[in-house]
Amino acid sequence: MARQPEGPPPPPTVQKLRLRYAKRGRLRFASHRDLARALERALRRAQVPMAFSAGFTPHPKISYLGAAPTGAASEAEYVELGLAERRDPEEVRARLDAALPPDVAVLECVEAAEGTGALADRIDAAVWRVELPGVALAELQPAVEKFLASGVVTVAKRTKNGLRDVDARAPVTSASAVDEAGCAILHMVVRQVTPAVRPDDVLAALAAVADLRPPLPPRAVRAAQGRLDDTGAVADPLGPDRAARTRCQGEHAAARPAEPVA
Repeated sequence: MARQPEGPPPPPTVQKLRLRYAKRGRLRFASHRDLARALERALRRAQVPMAFSAGFTPHPKISYLGAAPTGAASEAEYVELGLAERRDPEEVRARLDAALPPDVAVLECVEAAEGTGALADRIDAAVWRVELPGVALAELQPAVEKFLASGVVTVAKRTKNGLRDVDARAPVTSASAVDEAGCAILHMVVRQVTPAVRPDDVLAALAAVADLRPPLPPRAVRAAQGRLDDTGAVADPLGPDRAARTRCQGEHAAARPAEPVA
């Protein structure tokens, strides 16, 4: 017979909160594991009543979605928390934000609304902004055009199983080049695929098709994540939860009896 942990089972999850947070500055070089440990410590300091898994090694119920690669900043990282007691989402956001390092900012917290589906199902693409110091727009623009005109651009990508050839072109649904204060900026929308195609893979593809090789390290920022619609826009993944909450509040208000007229 299998052993069972002693004591009562952990309390159930009574509320799910979904957070959007940013990693900036020096913390863009922190690994996902380091950020996860920082988040768990911050949850304890903020006294957020987390729900825990059962078993001999209970873990707080935290679900991470598609962490940005090490070295890239992000304004759109998402995590889902399971709570054992109900809390006001804005209070949790503020307390958690105060408990985290300055370069990690909790930007938004909403309650997961029933019937709106899983958060992971709402994310299949990312919007990237890549600064290329030392590269002029006159160099980047034709390189992007050659890349978009290519059917397949194969690059070598290092995975946990070693080097692997991947097509860096197919996941990129759009790309454009602009100039900001003399620095060329690459904007692109990239679908989530396996293995993931990152900004460094796209830059390797630009080197392959147009010999574009930035003299200085690029600075990549993930500006948004969400589901790609038919127009090429990326929808806000927290939108359905906000809409359901607003609709529910409106229905409750409509159901209240009218105040008596004096």
